[in-house]
Amino acid sequence: MSFSDSECSSHGSSDYKNFGQISRERLLNDMLGTAKSQDSKSWKVLIMDKVTLKVISSSCKMADITDQGVSLVEDLFRRRQPLPSMDAIYFIQPSKENMVMFLSDMSGREPLYKKAYVFFSTTVPKELINHIKSDTSVLPRIGALREMNLEYFPFDSQGFVTDQDRALDELFGENVVNSRKFNACLNTMATRVATVFASLNEHPNVWYRVTNEDDLSDANFRALVPSKLAAAISGMIMKYKSIPNFPQGETCDLLILDRSVDLIAPVIHEWTYDAMCHDLLNMDGNKYVYEAPSKTGGDPVKKEVLLEESDPVWLELRHAHIADASERLHDRMTNFVNKNKAAQIQRSSREGNELSTRDMQKIVQSLGQYGQQVDKLSSHVEIAGKINSIIRESELRDLGQLEQDLVFGDAGAKDVISFLRTKANASPENKLRLLMIYASVYPEKFEGDKASKLMQLAKLSPEDMKVVHNMQLLAGSPQNKKTQSSGFSLKFDAQKTKGAARKDRTDEEETWQLFRFYPLVEELIGKLTKGELPKDEYSSINSKSSSVHGTRDSDSKSMRSSQAPLPTPEKKAPAQSRRSRRTANWARSHHSDDGSSSDSVLRHASSADFRRMGQRIFIFVIGGATRSELRACHKMTAKLRREIILGSSSLDDPPQYITKLKLFGQPEISMDRLGLGI
Repeated sequence: MSFSDSECSSHGSSDYKNFGQISRERLLNDMLGTAKSQDSKSWKVLIMDKVTLKVISSSCKMADITDQGVSLVEDLFRRRQPLPSMDAIYFIQPSKENMVMFLSDMSGREPLYKKAYVFFSTTVPKELINHIKSDTSVLPRIGALREMNLEYFPFDSQGFVTDQDRALDELFGENVVNSRKFNACLNTMATRVATVFASLNEHPNVWYRVTNEDDLSDANFRALVPSKLAAAISGMIMKYKSIPNFPQGETCDLLILDRSVDLIAPVIHEWTYDAMCHDLLNMDGNKYVYEAPSKTGGDPVKKEVLLEESDPVWLELRHAHIADASERLHDRMTNFVNKNKAAQIQRSSREGNELSTRDMQKIVQSLGQYGQQVDKLSSHVEIAGKINSIIRESELRDLGQLEQDLVFGDAGAKDVISFLRTKANASPENKLRLLMIYASVYPEKFEGDKASKLMQLAKLSPEDMKVVHNMQLLAGSPQNKKTQSSGFSLKFDAQKTKGAARKDRTDEEETWQLFRFYPLVEELIGKLTKGELPKDEYSSINSKSSSVHGTRDSDSKSMRSSQAPLPTPEKKAPAQSRRSRRTANWARSHHSDDGSSSDSVLRHASSADFRRMGQRIFIFVIGGATRSELRACHKMTAKLRREIILGSSSLDDPPQYITKLKLFGQPEISMDRLGLGI
């Protein structure tokens, strides 16, 4: 019986594994595989609690689990049938309640299972270990007792959440200062984030946003949340130093932010295929259901599409502009029909030509592959078509243009008022999102009577007004606020405002209209890698350490990394207008792997490539991350040639984020009931 964490690591390994691979392989190989190797001929039972069930289902499919010799998956707290001839694998949280259930299963003369392999999701308190040791009937029946230290929930090959949908309210709401729910939320978050580094065998240099700790106001207490989380994570990482082969010095950087760092990203319309799917369509997690014509000519049939990384079409298109994705899908479908024999023959038969016996044989030979490919492509064509219809019907391009003009300082109050007057039929949610962006960019112009007048013009409810108020509560008081007159007029000076929440990036190739916006996370990643984070805004737990530029050699120090050669920039094609309707050269590939995405970089890089690329970067956003921020991490991974991983308490699409702001400060309501589950 052993009691130690897995020694799985990307350091010093001949084969580099990325974040998503490590999460999956630790569960399948280090946990289920360990129990399987003891007796490969017999099937086993896998028993989990609600949290660990989510953990394993985030990384593995049922087929993966079955391949590891598991024939039955059970809930720890449900009544279970005794199976005394089978071994059981317990993957559970180290809680007192779970321990009582486990001992009840395995103690006495007639245990439920022959032998138990016990794996804990986080560090086990000593008193619980002593509780197990005190039961002499259970000890001989334990085949393994280990801390997996894996209690996070991957949702992407470069993203994870801690599954805390109410973190925004519990950490930043009113009257939460040092409350029980505040401390419980922060401790759970720190524990789950720390297990990421235990799983990847990484020791982070922890960066966080700083604030004045002498200020005891509620607003400043909210600003202190990143530093409190940073301290809690660092304390847990120090305990991991006793794990065999765990790095004793920093091997990566973790930057902790909170949602107030960028209040625009959660509500602006993001024009990528991925973001549009989750923003505009009625999706259930990653599942989209639509009606398709019946092949037999009967009633339409319901089809389910899972938008996940195992789908090569989704993998290629998810971060592309919706117009680019639509063009690529059209071209892919056209090329497929022109090149595929079965498709040509079927098209020929529809045109009235008689099929020969040889033609029929060719159809049979290629029909399986043909059917799969066409189903996959046609599903995406259906989804893209639905999105484009919604964009046209809701006149979303005009709204999107105004949103981005506001963000980049090319529009002001006059333009917002003109839109609200001329687009009275715009949905209440879209008008609210516009005013949230306006209030974020120009907080001094959205106060008191001014805000009320704008909300009245938009015909929004007091509940919507509360959403903006709660967003401003997160942001705190605007710095250097100018004194404004109490009067409000619908006539404004024609001169454009000088203020802007973003600066146009001169080094970026312009491609599609409405693709100017970028989340501030992208800018911060760039500054972190260059060691240019503002010292008055960001600090690290270990102030002596430098920003990451280091090699992936575990013996290297952060300062040595500044000598690592940067990747040679690729030669760019001439820039095109943002208003062009054609695809820019960088996005024109019609292959499932264009070589420029982070997926391509990580998939084709050897371990030697990764050692040259340097250390990982982790970004954690308290209060919910966005799909634009995930896209930024993929983009910067490809640009910097290093793996950048996004973590957060939750992943929120605009409707979910707005609902959370409406509930800000209200009694706890199940997020699942509101459709906010991951």
